[in-house]
Amino acid sequence: MNTSHPSFDSIYPDLDTSTIRVFPLEKRRSMTQLKDVLVTPSEEPKAFPTEAEPQLQSCVEAIRRARSQGAAVILMYGAHLIKNGGSALLIELMRRGWVTHLATNGAGAIHDWEFSYCGVSTESVKDNVARGIFGAWNETGKNILLALMCGGIRGWGFGESLGYWVMENGGVVPEAEELMEKICQYPTDDNTAARADFLFAINNGLRTGRYRTRHANKQTSVVGNAWKLKVPFTVHPGIGYDIFTVNPFYNGAVIGRAGGIDFRKFSASVENLTNGVVLSVGSAIMAPQVFEKSLSVVHNLRFQKKRPPITGHSFYVVDLQEGGKWDWSQGEPPKDHPEYYLRFCKSFSRMGGEMKYLCCDNITFIHNLLTRLGTREDS
Repeated sequence: MNTSHPSFDSIYPDLDTSTIRVFPLEKRRSMTQLKDVLVTPSEEPKAFPTEAEPQLQSCVEAIRRARSQGAAVILMYGAHLIKNGGSALLIELMRRGWVTHLATNGAGAIHDWEFSYCGVSTESVKDNVARGIFGAWNETGKNILLALMCGGIRGWGFGESLGYWVMENGGVVPEAEELMEKICQYPTDDNTAARADFLFAINNGLRTGRYRTRHANKQTSVVGNAWKLKVPFTVHPGIGYDIFTVNPFYNGAVIGRAGGIDFRKFSASVENLTNGVVLSVGSAIMAPQVFEKSLSVVHNLRFQKKRPPITGHSFYVVDLQEGGKWDWSQGEPPKDHPEYYLRFCKSFSRMGGEMKYLCCDNITFIHNLLTRLGTREDS
């Protein structure tokens, strides 16, 4: 009888990334300064496009109705909304109670963190990829990964972990012995895998103890203020998409775990979307892709309990692209029409409710929306 075991070594080549060299963030030639781009709520908003005026007014009315009924208002956005200075506007939307959930991609969280930490963000992708330094910035990658590992052993997702890290100016990396003890004591606990990933990082050189990271501009951090205001903020990253990948401590399991928790948090908000509103601002991929799966999950669970589907909701999709001037109220274009492949319109048009598209600059839309909504007492 042959008792030998087959080899489980991978047949695919692998690249050891544990020796990636990172550099101080202060050495990067950053292309954007927060002080130059930040738009404050007290400023006069830029003129709104006349042709999109009816959709804007419809959006204002839909949000007011939703909040009067206690329904969700979910704002999903891409990184440019932060990079172009929209953070204070988003914070004010939360503070006034108009938005009940914010969701972004990994880059949206990265720009937010860098602005809150040192007031600068953005680099030349073309130049720095050619030099092998794109994304290889010690503070950015390490702080975000540390925040997720610290939050992971508490069962927190990406947004909650990073928000805490910003507002509390860092966190504590536990001792290896403490992690090992809990792994052995609670081998099937929900947070054991997170403890094991943390232990792996420590065994590979991560220092334990208190990490003090001063965030000089935390007052304009969207993720930090969402945590402070207790407004759900979720991050929906892709493995290999974001610059924290270019770091010797990068661990896809840490990112995937945090993103997986946030998907469930996001779905909890979608559960409250009947008569609510979804705003998709400058997110061509993340927002439509994440939302359609979340709504399917919510319906799956509802139908098991003989509950009705989500109804009465509306979508307002904002982007600079013209969208081919297709009338989405008449349904989606045929497959041989170029606008059929505009995912950010097509997906939301399939999600029930009513979808309206606004061709507009992201900041201009959010600023005008905030101004017209006013305070909750005004509605």
